[in-house]
Amino acid sequence: MGDLLLVRHGETEWSRSGQHTSWTDLPLTRAGEEQAKSLAPLLSGRTFSLALTSPLQRAVRTAELAGVAQAVPDPDLREWDYGGYEGVTTAAIHRTRPDWSLWTDGVPPGPDGHPGESPAEVGARADRVLSRVAAALADGDVILVAHGHFLRVVTARRLGLAPADGRLFQLATGTVSRLSTEHGRPVVAEWNTRP
Repeated sequence: MGDLLLVRHGETEWSRSGQHTSWTDLPLTRAGEEQAKSLAPLLSGRTFSLALTSPLQRAVRTAELAGVAQAVPDPDLREWDYGGYEGVTTAAIHRTRPDWSLWTDGVPPGPDGHPGESPAEVGARADRVLSRVAAALADGDVILVAHGHFLRVVTARRLGLAPADGRLFQLATGTVSRLSTEHGRPVVAEWNTRP
């Protein structure tokens, strides 16, 4: 059984400012490109039975700069649809909804095509991804290059937790995390690793 490697894309202007970024297709900042390049030594020497990336440019570019060859874009790896909170910081949301939490409250609808997602809906996407990578894990390591909140939900689901338990796994930009197994059960083997 292989390991599941999770790579959060490098820094963007909005990840630096704390703005929720789902469908807005921002490029990496210069610092984000450097973060992505710095991941290459952590990934070199590994052969992946499957490499998937979010179709958004910040993830695709991170995969390229980190040396993840032939990563296939998968629309299920896109970030949580933040609906009406796209581009808004948590601090700004808390001014009108002081007790709001993405993990329990979800988001209001946004513009056409962006209705927002609940934790359960993001969890269903994560489950689809995990179902698709299961066979590839039998053949070796799998790598997913995607987004912070989505990868936190993938982690929760891989460990048998509810989607909202992704709140327990803070994930920094430009990092590699590794989910492995111990005695046949999924475990966190490494988290937020940088060179």
